[in-house]
Amino acid sequence: MIDIIVPLEQEGTKAVVRGWLKAVGDTVAADDPLVELETDKVTQEVPAPAAGVLAEILLTSEAEAVPGAILGRLRPLGEVAHEAAPATAAAVAAMPASAATATPIIVPTAGLRDPELRLSPSVRRALTDHGLDPATIRGSGKGGRITRADVDAAVAALSTTPATPVASTTPVPSAMPAVPLPAVEARGTPGGRQVPHDRMRRLIAENMVRSVTVAPHVTAVFEADFSAIMAHRAAHKAAFERQGVALTYTAYLVAACVAAMKAVPALNSRWHDDYLELFDDINIGVGTALGDKGLVVPVIHQAQALSLEGIAARLQDVTARARAGKLVPRDVQGGTFSISNHGVSGSLVATPIIIQQPQSAILGVGKLEKRVVVRGVDGSDAMVIRPMAYVSLTIDHRVVDGHQTNAWLGRFVETLETWPR
Repeated sequence: MIDIIVPLEQEGTKAVVRGWLKAVGDTVAADDPLVELETDKVTQEVPAPAAGVLAEILLTSEAEAVPGAILGRLRPLGEVAHEAAPATAAAVAAMPASAATATPIIVPTAGLRDPELRLSPSVRRALTDHGLDPATIRGSGKGGRITRADVDAAVAALSTTPATPVASTTPVPSAMPAVPLPAVEARGTPGGRQVPHDRMRRLIAENMVRSVTVAPHVTAVFEADFSAIMAHRAAHKAAFERQGVALTYTAYLVAACVAAMKAVPALNSRWHDDYLELFDDINIGVGTALGDKGLVVPVIHQAQALSLEGIAARLQDVTARARAGKLVPRDVQGGTFSISNHGVSGSLVATPIIIQQPQSAILGVGKLEKRVVVRGVDGSDAMVIRPMAYVSLTIDHRVVDGHQTNAWLGRFVETLETWPR
């Protein structure tokens, strides 16, 4: 038997089994996607390690998937082929009742292949729960397969606007009847209702509680004048576009973080009980909102080695793939610092912004707006109008104190305000 293993690299986040893409008894080729794992950052497909028949499922839907754990087992092709069908039935019969309930396993009759097996158990269950026809959903998985993320996106679209059916590029049977949502008993306030948390929201909540429990958060706030980078962007935006790169303000923020980190390297670190681990590479995560589904933090790796154009190109790539649900595990791994650009949704200041563990700090950038400020003009003070934003740095007070925090912010603001044309 060949073990199907949970990937070892999970960036310290808790992973759970979202759903199996194959049923016990299915024949699979090497590298065929077998099962979806989900963390608070990304959904990952685990491929088949070899060609064979899926003989056992050991971790079912909602089970925690610890790195290195065995998800299931494959029987190699050609080995005791005539025993495959009895073994399949035996595997299902031997499965604990709780596991069988958690994930419906379909065992195909010999010679009969149900086309609906292209849908994983979690996808079928979600379609039934929300009364959706799979033929109206465009699949983003391998070969046009519908993933759980596709169903979630369809549900989100239905909750905001009347949905227009989208033709699927892959024929999928539409025999599934529409099932109305079950009535939910309201508790507490009359007229209220219960909205179950999805897996990503639960994992985000767990990480946020752990962060504020582990690290003493302290926040400092400065004000930054964006005049210099706005002038530079206006002068170079068209040239970047000719190279296929969008020059955003976030690219300048990442570059300024690199400059500040070189001035105060203690913030590019990880706290351990006996020592502080300082990192040579500056890997900056950028919070990317996914609407009601929460957010993910794709990482710009080795930002210290990138030009402004290189940073902008990386940002464009990872944020586009984040919003399309196309991130891979490496895209969210290895971050040493993070940026929360909360001002894009209108807030001036947000505090404290919770640190992405096990990092030591996180930058917050508020809404960019014109304000009246006092500046020296021809030797005298004058009130002028400038594009301003509040910038905050929330730190783990175990790692640094107020002096280093203010020094970091001072260098960050200076970099933005003295950006050469």
